[in-house]
Amino acid sequence: MPAGVLVRGSLRRAVDLLPTPTGTPFTFAYTLLLFATSLYAEFGDPDTVRTLLEGSSTDVQHLTRTPVLVLLASALWIAGGISSPWAVGFVFILTALERRVGGLRTAGVFLLGHVVATLVTEVPVGVSVMAGQLPDSSLHRLDYGISFGLMASVGALAGLLRPLLRWPLLGVMAVLLAQDLLDMVDPLASWGHPTALLVGVLCWPVLRRVAGRATARPGDGPSAVADGQVGSYVP
Repeated sequence: MPAGVLVRGSLRRAVDLLPTPTGTPFTFAYTLLLFATSLYAEFGDPDTVRTLLEGSSTDVQHLTRTPVLVLLASALWIAGGISSPWAVGFVFILTALERRVGGLRTAGVFLLGHVVATLVTEVPVGVSVMAGQLPDSSLHRLDYGISFGLMASVGALAGLLRPLLRWPLLGVMAVLLAQDLLDMVDPLASWGHPTALLVGVLCWPVLRRVAGRATARPGDGPSAVADGQVGSYVP
């Protein structure tokens, strides 16, 4: 094969790892939005930034008053900023997922993981406060970011990869999440992340059918799709 063809093929595969306006419009637009909010969080007026983050927090008090607003607003910020591992993971994971199942389904997986993991971690806090086991200040705990949605996307993407990639990815995530649970630096996030990952895994049957239809070749039977053999769910 000519060297030029190899170079062009390598460049195309490299570009496929990054979001584009036409190929992955959801991830592209969301990345730009997160980049803008991260820049403002870094260089904007500190008091205004603090007010915005507090207003976007999915703490118990906000969830009981304006649940839809804060669930959406909390996903507009990256805890740790644009240079954090969450930001880097977001770009590559959501790009890969959207190229396989489309923007709407990617957004659905992300939002589902974000919402479910948030409720699973915050509802017990409210119950514990009412039972007198936690102080009232727990109702106002600052909680925002994309990590729950990202973890759900990781779980969903794993089911669309070849087994040689799927199980090492899930194994690495399991080790990292287990370490978080042992350290318990942030109890809510430590329990929320594995919950979100499980949400993504539970989406496998639906997403595999979609990816299987997109990559099926003439002559491939339904069992090949179910076993993850059809195109290994690659675009």
